[in-house]
Amino acid sequence: MIEPRMPIFQWGQKVWAETDLYNDGSYPDREPDALLVAAGTEGEIVQVGYHEEANIPVYLVEFPNGCVVGCFEEELRAEHGKGQVAGLI
Repeated sequence: MIEPRMPIFQWGQKVWAETDLYNDGSYPDREPDALLVAAGTEGEIVQVGYHEEANIPVYLVEFPNGCVVGCFEEELRAEHGKGQVAGLI
């Protein structure tokens, strides 16, 4: 069994989208592959969970446009502006 990896982001923390985030089918009222959140958009973590099979953290992030998007750590950063992605060294 794979031990769960501890999350690096916390509930309520401000984060920024590292990459453009597209509709993977989670939003049936939007076109498949439609842009949901542009890279650099600020959001807030509203829930932290785990990907069941891989035991890695998954973050529900609320963005200003009303989208709540499930994100992996590599899709987020904790500091505004370009730079190192949080959790990757």
